[in-house]
Amino acid sequence: MRIRIVFSAALAALGLMFWLPVAAHAHGDTVKVVVTGQREGRVTADVTWENDGDAIDEAVAATVNAVSVDGSRTMGPWRLVRDAAAAPAGWTTAEALPPGSWKVSVDVGFPSLGHGELEVAVPVVDPAPAPATPTPVASAAAPVPSAAAPVSSSASAAAPAASSAQGGTEQAADTEGYAVWWTTAGVAVTAVAGAAVGLLLRRRRRVRLDRLN
Repeated sequence: MRIRIVFSAALAALGLMFWLPVAAHAHGDTVKVVVTGQREGRVTADVTWENDGDAIDEAVAATVNAVSVDGSRTMGPWRLVRDAAAAPAGWTTAEALPPGSWKVSVDVGFPSLGHGELEVAVPVVDPAPAPATPTPVASAAAPVPSAAAPVSSSASAAAPAASSAQGGTEQAADTEGYAVWWTTAGVAVTAVAGAAVGLLLRRRRRVRLDRLN
């Protein structure tokens, strides 16, 4: 009985040894690389097993190179990293291509060999416009200056000055009138006094003449 158990275990171990290599090569010995384009300048690609199209769960060692269409510029080599925004088979680059047309090639060395290429165009992205500064709008109900505007300080100052000048003119006229009146009265008094003196002198002369005769 023990011999049978040991023999069965040996057969199972032998079968497992032959099954492991078969399982390892179930996906095939090559990988398929499809360059799908770019996203914000970053190269995107799908890497799957050639035979069954399954996504590669293990690490992938791949390099990305890019050459401008006119051959004047080259970018890379960059490595592929998992693309969290894509399907399980999605891969991308951490670096971004500048705007322009590029011939992109991806070469995979592990877990198996694979190659893919594509010409991609990276557009020029215009910067976001700066927010416009709001222009203040004049209120429609703005107060209108009254026609009966208050008199300025200069006009107010001119009014008392005019009054003072008028008062001075009237006072000067009154003074002049008084001076004329007093002058006329003085002339009249002087004339009366002179007439009285003359009459008195004439009477005295007549009295003397009468005495002499």
